[in-house]
Amino acid sequence: MTTTVNAAPAATVSRPRLLRGLPWLVARQHRATALGVLAAVAVGCALVVQQRFQLVGLLDRAGWPAKEVRQPVVGGSLHGYLMLGLGALPAALAVFVGAPLISGDQEQGTAQLVTTQSVTRRKWLLAKLTWCYSLALLAAVPLGLLHTWYWEPHRSLMPNRWIEGTVFDTTGPMLPAFALFLTAVGITVGLLVRRVFVAMTATFVLALAVEVAWDRVRTELAPSRMFTYPLDSELPGRLSEAYELDRWVGSADGRLYGWGSCAEQTEAASEACLREKGIVDNVIQYLGYDQMPAMQWTGAGILLAGTVLLTAFVVVRVGRRPL
Repeated sequence: MTTTVNAAPAATVSRPRLLRGLPWLVARQHRATALGVLAAVAVGCALVVQQRFQLVGLLDRAGWPAKEVRQPVVGGSLHGYLMLGLGALPAALAVFVGAPLISGDQEQGTAQLVTTQSVTRRKWLLAKLTWCYSLALLAAVPLGLLHTWYWEPHRSLMPNRWIEGTVFDTTGPMLPAFALFLTAVGITVGLLVRRVFVAMTATFVLALAVEVAWDRVRTELAPSRMFTYPLDSELPGRLSEAYELDRWVGSADGRLYGWGSCAEQTEAASEACLREKGIVDNVIQYLGYDQMPAMQWTGAGILLAGTVLLTAFVVVRVGRRPL
């Protein structure tokens, strides 16, 4: 007699997942965006590291710092593109990640489909926000740290000064803070506009407006300093990295006059004007490089506060109004 033995079904091996439930669903929904952003960040990090080692090799061959090197050393097209990309990162995250986050689901009806199931609107929103802000930080934190590592030791040889947006806003805590804030702007605009293309366009315009306004705010993040030195002498070397806000000439009794007060046509007339007004000093109003860390943390705090306010607005609105 022949006995037939039925093979037992193979056991299903379940692979552990880092994310489960709604977070996994959100990550899967936006996986193409995440992969694109992370690939761009990997390329950016590689370029920063390459530029750093290239600069170190160049300076070692030139004998720096024992020998003086012509400034600026760095200023090629690749460096310029890298600075442009770092500066544009927060706006790009706002336009391509933040703006479509909610508006895409509203436009396609996915938001209504998900939130009419067993998931509440607020729980769905928190999962989306967590994914979006995590991606923004994964993009901005390593690039900000690497750019600080690249720029800070060789800042005197760089074409950009520390107060300029290409440096100040892309080193230290500023790049992650800016990325979070503009991403929050994009999310808010997307929620209100409800159409992806319109939301992305409006976010781009708002990001440009924020960056223009921030150029005015940046120099107000720390109290300015005053320094007086003799009229015919040079500015001391310890202030070589200072950012000059304004300049005057002053008399011995402390009275200030405009820089061109005695700029007469002839040298004799100019000397007579200086004697008449008793002008003996140059006076500058400036921000020192040593103030940069405090200024950056103050600026990052302002931007993070704005991020919290915008996020709170989005959460409250989604909880109160249907999508």
